[in-house]
Amino acid sequence: MKIYGVDHFTIADVLEIMRNPKSAKLDKTSKKQILDSQKNVKKIVASDRTVYGINTGFGPLCDVKISEDETAQLQHNLIISHAVGVGKPIDKELSKIMMISKIHALSKGFSGVSLEVIERLLLMIEKDIIPVVPEQGSVGASGDLAPLAHLVLPLLGLGKVWENGKEVETAKALKKHDLKPLKLGPKEGLGLINGTQFILAHAIKGIEKFEYLLDLADLTAAMSIEAYRGSASPFKKELHEIRPFSGSKKVAARMVKFLKNSDNMKSHEFCGRVQDPYSMRCVPQVHGASRNAFEHLKNMAETELNSVTDNPIVLSAEESISGGNFHGQLMALPLDYATLAAAELGNISDRRSYLLLEGKFGLPRLLTESSGLNSGFMIPQYTSAALVTENKTLCFPASADSIPTSLGQEDHVSMGSISGRKFNQVLGNLENILAIELMFAAQGLEFRRPAKCSKIVEENYEIIRSKVKKLEDDRLIGEDILSIAELIREKKLNVN
Repeated sequence: MKIYGVDHFTIADVLEIMRNPKSAKLDKTSKKQILDSQKNVKKIVASDRTVYGINTGFGPLCDVKISEDETAQLQHNLIISHAVGVGKPIDKELSKIMMISKIHALSKGFSGVSLEVIERLLLMIEKDIIPVVPEQGSVGASGDLAPLAHLVLPLLGLGKVWENGKEVETAKALKKHDLKPLKLGPKEGLGLINGTQFILAHAIKGIEKFEYLLDLADLTAAMSIEAYRGSASPFKKELHEIRPFSGSKKVAARMVKFLKNSDNMKSHEFCGRVQDPYSMRCVPQVHGASRNAFEHLKNMAETELNSVTDNPIVLSAEESISGGNFHGQLMALPLDYATLAAAELGNISDRRSYLLLEGKFGLPRLLTESSGLNSGFMIPQYTSAALVTENKTLCFPASADSIPTSLGQEDHVSMGSISGRKFNQVLGNLENILAIELMFAAQGLEFRRPAKCSKIVEENYEIIRSKVKKLEDDRLIGEDILSIAELIREKKLNVN
């Protein structure tokens, strides 16, 4: 059982809480932190000291003093005025991850948000009352303001939530569960919408997918090398000990495991080929570089997950700090880096697919014995190429841009929300690129029989063949790509 606001959360913890909300709770310590923080805010209000966001306007209106009687209306107005996101809704799972990470940050006791509000967010997760959040509108600094405003609109009885896969008005959902809208107190609206939880949710969801695709890319490369009858020499431990990047070493060791006891590797030992093309030979270096980027993003995301990212930070009734913990640059840069790393897995995969089509070293052109009358696998490589190029266009770093907002008060922003969205788009394309390579590799292995592959490659070959049969003559193979992509999305292939 994880404790909000007290325990160190990992990405795995968040994903577990998403699937089983009762695996985390508030305890005496976290509740005390929350209550103490709320008391500090009340003391600030009573003291009549001017503190940003508690008794002032927001952004460029920070010099406008708000009376104690108006503080509740100020927080309500903040939420409704900032809920201006556009575009299609993000996945329900992403909204839920946003809620979990927001609760964890608020429960640390530096935000002044009441126990009642945090417990309502917990109840919403438990009862599956998940807000509908548009995907566009955040510039990734001063917090993910627009998406977080949509996330917390249901606290006020406003906005929409998911019900049976459809959008319904919040008022209807609250009535169904016999719940009433809440009234926000001083600082609460600002604490709820100031933060990086939209960026973070995309990072967490992407990291889960990326980790599997990194492992799958190694397996896919091994299957292609088996079909190509490439060499296993480039994966020897001795080579990678003298250039000891952790990612490269890990990939090389995995390739040795995947190719162990392969008849195809043995047949290559005495052939006349001196060395393979880079896309076969440099798998540890290229895949390894992507693994290094993955590890960096994961480390940064877990730091962010356990951070307080709103503003101002209330340390005590006497001290609050107006700073920049909401700024998304710390996540935007590694997300852009990871996007490039994911795209490169697709780039090199497409090159291996192309090699399998060339008709060299015992493989027929286009992986069909009757090319001419049949196009074989010519056109799926076009699809792969199109996806690879689309990914390249998505690699422009969103964090390289900044547009001043809030009348110049917020004059440098991260655009990290765009970084997070692009990262997940690239990963979605990568699933299909690897599906195409797997389809080609499985077909290539047909022309190496009766030679046997390693045990793990044979196992995955059988999984693929349970969904997609060998191509004899031209048929509708678009469905074959989708079938293998579904195996990938459902993590049915053994990547270890």
